[in-house]
Amino acid sequence: MTTLGENQTAVRSFPMRRQCPFAPATEYAELREAGPLARVRLPNGQPAWVVTRYAEVQQVLASPHISTDITRPGFPELTSDPDAERYQLFEGEFFNMDSPEHDVYRRMLIPEFSFKRIKALRPGVQAMIDELLDAMLAIGPPADLAEAFALPVASLGICQLLGVPYDDHRFFQSRVRTRKIEASEDMLAPVAELRAYVDAAITRAEREPGDNLIGRLVVQRVATGEITHNAAVGMVLQLLIAAHETTSNMIMLGTLTLLRHPAQLAELRADPALWPNAVDELLRYHSVADGPTFGRIAVGDIAVGDQVIRAGDAVFALCASANHDERAFDRAGEFDIHRGSGNHLAFGYGVHQCIGQNLARAWLETAYETLFRRVSTLRLNAQVEDLSFKYDAAIFGLDEFPVTW
Repeated sequence: MTTLGENQTAVRSFPMRRQCPFAPATEYAELREAGPLARVRLPNGQPAWVVTRYAEVQQVLASPHISTDITRPGFPELTSDPDAERYQLFEGEFFNMDSPEHDVYRRMLIPEFSFKRIKALRPGVQAMIDELLDAMLAIGPPADLAEAFALPVASLGICQLLGVPYDDHRFFQSRVRTRKIEASEDMLAPVAELRAYVDAAITRAEREPGDNLIGRLVVQRVATGEITHNAAVGMVLQLLIAAHETTSNMIMLGTLTLLRHPAQLAELRADPALWPNAVDELLRYHSVADGPTFGRIAVGDIAVGDQVIRAGDAVFALCASANHDERAFDRAGEFDIHRGSGNHLAFGYGVHQCIGQNLARAWLETAYETLFRRVSTLRLNAQVEDLSFKYDAAIFGLDEFPVTW
């Protein structure tokens, strides 16, 4: 069996940049054909494994021998600066914790993303989307759908969920959008500002808790002594960052893809019951949170085919590659709303699978359905090749989206 230590010469550099907005990096297909694992070298020279195929990505992400703890020595860092400080794991940042500590925090939030809670949020989400479209239509074409619709939908949604003032949305919107693939000091300052913002929101809720996620977290967990104030800050900060950027970029990319497939869009307009399948297919097709999001370190040996990931090895699970694996999805490179792709890995897999995935689906279904129902002549107001895509961002997407109608 082959291990990372037997041959430190990595055949590729990682991360790998997308060349097309409608497909993962071209190298992914080549690596998938060669095998489920490949050796790569990170910007700082560190060797790592990338997992490329659907079944093996599931295997690795579900393995008890895989850790998300960023404080472990050898955890992969996407920086070329040898003097860069390792990220600090703050209290409550459960995305970067392992079981059983991770599970304790996650269970606290599960009720906030239950079917009942999401159903209760839907009327508010619908109302805010209608209001945004009222404003956009009143101003008239042309418009930047990013500023007029996608970013405000994500901001309003997270504000409603968490219970923070929408008047503050431009502040945290600008801080979230600065994140790049390669870690740097430029990333740390905006995160520190967001942390201070969330800290202040938790403090206000401790005085006057509202009927929202922050209010319930304070009353049920902080006031009872189950978690500390700082742990609540860490939990909420991660939710804010994760929800905002993924939602806004998926609204834009999904809208662009549907405009490029008018026959399938016509089917969706004629039969809104098709939207849930369409949303899952869009999530699979774009996979906006890719390899850098799923960095891990092995804490035990994992046999993958005829190769072995050894304890201490850095690993990246390429969910975008897995979502385009022909072994799992027939005609994987094609967009097809009838595919039935609910088993995609756009939200990850295993114990760290996105806790807010059902809420994200509800946001996206409502946003797409309402946009295309109310703006029936919507069309792109530029050439696709002239659009500014975020090829170097941690979450793939668009900087702006010019449209008219």
